[in-house]
Formats: sequence, structure tokens, C-alpha cells
Amino acid sequence: MKKVIVSEKAPGAIGPYSQAIEANGMVFVSGQLPIDTVTGNMATGIENQARQSLENIRHILEAAGLTMGHVVKTTVYLSDMAAFADMNKVYATYFDGGFPARSAFAVKELPKGASVEIECIAVR
Repeated sequence: MKKVIVSEKAPGAIGPYSQAIEANGMVFVSGQLPIDTVTGNMATGIENQARQSLENIRHILEAAGLTMGHVVKTTVYLSDMAAFADMNKVYATYFDGGFPARSAFAVKELPKGASVEIECIAVR
């Protein structure tokens, strides 16, 4: 059985998908663009964009009753791998102790011209 997870504090889906789905104690968070739900604007600069994407993930996890400490896997999509180190500085501040497993890729383009998009899997 699956459950749709929705947070009003994170941007709504921009297509036919859910912010997150919970199944069998696992929460699959869709890729989060760096959009601020209050302003509707995208953050500027890779560090601010990484921070906003991670904040959006944090809000969705909170809606599921979880924290960033429940994250076991992340995938980071970057429009330019030259931004990896700056993204990484921000990313490291969102996890205590053991970091989740992670993949990071440079992609040709991200929705809405974003520089970063981050998705994750969390486990209860």
C-alpha cells in the first residue's frame, strides 16, 4: 500500500507526480527544485539553490513525520559539475553523523533552468 505525502511548505509538483510517496516504511521524495514556496521564485547561486532544494526535502520529510536523519540515499543533479564543491559545502550541513549514500550527476539541463535538483529515499 502506498501513501502520498504532501507538504504545503514545499513547492507543488510541476507535473504528474507526487512530492513524495511512502511504501513499506520507505519515503521516496521526488527531485526538489530550489523554489521558495513563499515567493514562488527560484533561489540564485548554487549554494542558495542547494540550500533551498534541501529545505524543500526537509519540509516534505517533516510532513511524513521524518527528519533528514532518516535519509539513506540521495541523488543530486547538477547542470554543471563545476558547481559540485559549492553544492557539497551546503549539503554536508544537512546531515549529522553518517551521511546517506549518494550519487551526483551533471545533466544537460534541469527544469525551469535550475542549477541543482535533489531527490532522496528515507526509511522509518
